[in-house]
Amino acid sequence: MSLKLEMLRCFCTVAQSGNLAEAASRLGRTQSAVSMTLKQFEEHLGKRLFLGERKNQLSPLGAEVFALAQNQVRQFDDTVQSIEALAKASQGLIRIVSVPSVAALLFPSVLDHLSSAFPGLKIELRDTDTRQVLDSLAEGRADVGIASGHHPLNGIRAEPLFQDRFGLVAAADHALITAHEPPTLNKVAAKGFVHNSLCKLIENPGFEDVIAGSAITVHNTHSLIAMVATGRWVTILPETVARFLPENTAFRPIEDLSDVRDVYLYTRERTQFPEVAEECRRHILNWPRD
Repeated sequence: MSLKLEMLRCFCTVAQSGNLAEAASRLGRTQSAVSMTLKQFEEHLGKRLFLGERKNQLSPLGAEVFALAQNQVRQFDDTVQSIEALAKASQGLIRIVSVPSVAALLFPSVLDHLSSAFPGLKIELRDTDTRQVLDSLAEGRADVGIASGHHPLNGIRAEPLFQDRFGLVAAADHALITAHEPPTLNKVAAKGFVHNSLCKLIENPGFEDVIAGSAITVHNTHSLIAMVATGRWVTILPETVARFLPENTAFRPIEDLSDVRDVYLYTRERTQFPEVAEECRRHILNWPRD
């Protein structure tokens, strides 16, 4: 017996819900059918995916399989959604994916411009990390992308969009924000620094000590900002993020940190609606960032 997508979907749903009844309800199947599918999956692998019979704890193998299977199920669902959108998009379709720090600022402008330029156009907007932006472009699940850094991709045009410097993000009344002297990396490290995924773009040798002293990593930008707004923690982010910071937080340059983030615009050379993709590209390149 070969593995099938619905077998992966069934396993992922049980792993997510932690019990057969809830999984069966979500899948629209009977508990016995779900249980049989899991049994067939485990028989095919020759190993258990769950510890015990309650299905609320994955085995070591199950944890690894779950990560892989979830990715495949999600990718399949995204592909189906894109296919169905193409079939319905008689007036055109554009799929744009961007890193969150740029998406929050850019998407409203893009949506307004393209809706006016192409009445009836279907527009898909999604924000995610740089790796997922690049994967979406390479796999044909996006027409236009915005990501941190330059990454050559076959069949995809990469153009520099802008640079923004890294700096301190903290509560507006934090001592490092209100102090007369600008903050340094050592001072940031001593004030509850929280690491985030964008920090990997910083190459300053002195930053290694800051990372070493951090026990917390937060990947979601909005959650990260909510944490630093309490005044207990600080972090380092690109200055563009400061444009949508809440009033109780602030951005400030760091004296001994001159690193910048390079943001690139990626456009697929072959798309279903090239006129729409090109207009989107032109608009983004001319997007006012001040």
